[in-house]
Amino acid sequence: MEPKDNALIEKYAATDPELKALWDEHILFEKQLEKIESKSFLTPAEEKQAKELKKQKLDGKTRLHAILDRYRALEG
Repeated sequence: MEPKDNALIEKYAATDPELKALWDEHILFEKQLEKIESKSFLTPAEEKQAKELKKQKLDGKTRLHAILDRYRALEG
């Protein structure tokens, strides 16, 4: 995420439960992916899990950006 996105998240997460939940989920997926991808060899199950986590992370990031776009428009 870009610094300006992080600033918006910090500003609005306390009052927007959806934004907070999406951000927390994003961080969780990121940590899980780092743990899996830090291994030198992945089993087929781990590869599948990593692929699914990436999809979930991307979906959440898309929804997160949609919310941030609304806040950017408000701040105009």
